[in-house]
Amino acid sequence: MSIRRYLGATLLVATLLVATLLVATLFVAQAAQADPMKCSGEEATCRQSCAQLPKGTLSSCLTACGARRSACMRTGCWDDGRLRYCGLAKQ
Repeated sequence: MSIRRYLGATLLVATLLVATLLVATLFVAQAAQADPMKCSGEEATCRQSCAQLPKGTLSSCLTACGARRSACMRTGCWDDGRLRYCGLAKQ
C-alpha cells in the first residue's frame, strides 16, 4: 500500500471518528438539558416537604404552598422564606 493511500485511509478513519464523537456529544448535551422550572413543580416539591411534617402543621404548610404558588404565578419567582429565585414558567 502506498503512503498516499495509507494517509488517505487514516484521514478518512479520523474524520469518521471525529464525526461520531461530535454526534454523540450533541446527543448527550441535548439529553442533559433539564425541563424548565415551573411554579406548579415548585408547589409539588413544597407539598412533598409538607407531607414529612407532623400532622398538626400539615394544613398550614399546604396553605403556605398554595400562597407561594399564587405569588409565583403572578411574578415568576418562588420564595420559600429562605430563598427566592426567579425565571420560573408561570404554569
